[in-house]
Amino acid sequence: MGGIVVGVDGSEPAAEAALTAARLASALGSELRVLCAYGKVEVERIEDDRDLVFSSVESARTVAAQAVARGSSDRSRLRSPATRRATSTSPIPTPVPESSGSPAPRTGEWNGLLGNRPRSVKSARMTETSVDRIAEAAARLQAADEAGEPTTPVRDLIGADDITAAYAVQTRLAEARLAAGAVVVGRKIGLTSAAVQQQMGVDQPDFGILFDDMAHPDGGTIPYAAVLQPRAEAEIAFVLKEDLADGDLDDAQVRAAIDYGVAALEICGSRIAGWDISFGDTVADNASAGAYVLGTERRTLDEFEPKNVSMSMAINGEEVSTGTGAASLGDPVNAVVWLARQARELGDPLRAGQVVLSGAMGPMRPVAPGDTVTSTVTGLGSVSVTFSA
Repeated sequence: MGGIVVGVDGSEPAAEAALTAARLASALGSELRVLCAYGKVEVERIEDDRDLVFSSVESARTVAAQAVARGSSDRSRLRSPATRRATSTSPIPTPVPESSGSPAPRTGEWNGLLGNRPRSVKSARMTETSVDRIAEAAARLQAADEAGEPTTPVRDLIGADDITAAYAVQTRLAEARLAAGAVVVGRKIGLTSAAVQQQMGVDQPDFGILFDDMAHPDGGTIPYAAVLQPRAEAEIAFVLKEDLADGDLDDAQVRAAIDYGVAALEICGSRIAGWDISFGDTVADNASAGAYVLGTERRTLDEFEPKNVSMSMAINGEEVSTGTGAASLGDPVNAVVWLARQARELGDPLRAGQVVLSGAMGPMRPVAPGDTVTSTVTGLGSVSVTFSA
């Protein structure tokens, strides 16, 4: 079977190698595919029986995943994710049937988002999803959003645990939203609890994109219809004062880049009926991001220690959820470290001024029209929001 393979073995980044692979794929009339492995490079033969191996952690993955996700016919003109999102004006493509004459390009899961060897067979499974199915999944979720009616899960199209396919769907939806005028203001981190990861059958968090129209003021009102099947959870949000694009992106660097933390409410929503979600469903659906509210009491990391805070969340005055900062990967700052590395690896690093929702400190709870949700966090005060009746 013909095709260019980009092999990733965890060695130094090689942006030009990935771009060269794209150009060669175009020149040979072959599809660009990515095959990643831990500790070694795996390659497949191309039509003229030569091996082409490109070692890259960041760029090869990004370019190869982008190629298969977009289904571009001109591989030599691929752009980075950041450039693509900034310049895209295209709506979500309408899926078309796969041609029986030539196979559609495929995307294989890259098993490296945590930077370690996966701890379960399920998370290490290599799966393949066609571009048409990715487009169909994105179109299904977009239609649910526009109609205001939840839809069926998309795992029948992209699989329950194909990481690459799920993020490819998320990217398509984000591009459509940006083309409509939305602005990226930050990221959210999900699945930071060990218990939730076990429930979902994964061993890593996920992330989604925060847009400007998701933000609501402390004490304000959110139209109930703005978020499908809303559920509230209490978190710590961090606002950055420095970019997280270079360096080791370790705990010390991330702490230095954080301007302040505030109490926050995330209003999760799902376009999947009944919240019947797998890992792939929630990632595709922008990590179930719906809306968020930031408190007004800002504290630097010199003034509070995120992992030591306690949280109580109430709906209409009744306590419904409790927890601590340590519930989020042991320390909410750990969650930001994880996100900073993934964002840079995918070519779209965290920037100064952006908001990061660091993960739930306790169970999320469903909300109804007219409900008022309040979270109180030690050292950070309270934050609240009401849903319109």
